[in-house]
Amino acid sequence: MSKKVAIIAANGGLFDAYKVFNIATAAAASEKEVQIFFTFEGLNLIHKQGMNHLEMPEGKEHFSEGFKKANVPSIPELVEMAQELGVKFIACQMTMDVMGLSKEDFIDGIEVGGAVTFLEYAKEASPTLTF
Repeated sequence: MSKKVAIIAANGGLFDAYKVFNIATAAAASEKEVQIFFTFEGLNLIHKQGMNHLEMPEGKEHFSEGFKKANVPSIPELVEMAQELGVKFIACQMTMDVMGLSKEDFIDGIEVGGAVTFLEYAKEASPTLTF
């Protein structure tokens, strides 16, 4: 079984962020090598301002209280945890170009690359997940 986990973050809501970073941190804590490829709305998850304003799905607002009661870390805290555990973040160059974004718009410690860069890694990963 592979020691690599590949995650594609293509959606940018709050629930998407929790899915991505929960799986990434759990895998990294289990001594897996983890890369996350952020594309399209998924770039919000590592955007300096965007990550602090991720939307809760409509009709699911009641989960906010559940997150607090369960002491679930905030997205910025989970991002920091993931980075401390060695999770590699790759921002999609093409999407950044389309959206007029630069590396400076994102948190420190990310890499910028294309789909081919990520696919080279992902071909040896098991599992490969998309959120």
